[in-house]
Amino acid sequence: MGKIRVLIIDDSPFIHKAITRALNSEAYEICGIGNNGKEGGELFSRLNPDVVTMDITMPVMDGLGSARIILGQNPSAKIVMLSAMGDDALMNEAKSIGIRVFLQKPFKSDELKAAIEQLLAEGTAI
Repeated sequence: MGKIRVLIIDDSPFIHKAITRALNSEAYEICGIGNNGKEGGELFSRLNPDVVTMDITMPVMDGLGSARIILGQNPSAKIVMLSAMGDDALMNEAKSIGIRVFLQKPFKSDELKAAIEQLLAEGTAI
């Protein structure tokens, strides 16, 4: 398998850098960065990444709205939801639309890599 292509959807340039730094290895390629949920949904359809990292709270369209669009295009899309807020209602809503992996901000590089590996392994299980 080639590099794991990751699309970052987050309105924070700091988080863009943190994710890029966390995934700075031969195994990963940041294929695109969306600054809000609407832009992220458009990039997903164009770039077809292996994994999406998604913030929940963003301008224009939040992460839940964007995740609905992405999962509508590709029900097997792999999304890691990142949030600084541990809001149970938001997490339950995210779970109800098909998000299975959540990380609290700030995250550790190892946590992000493990989350991505977990999602990709689920996709190959028989």
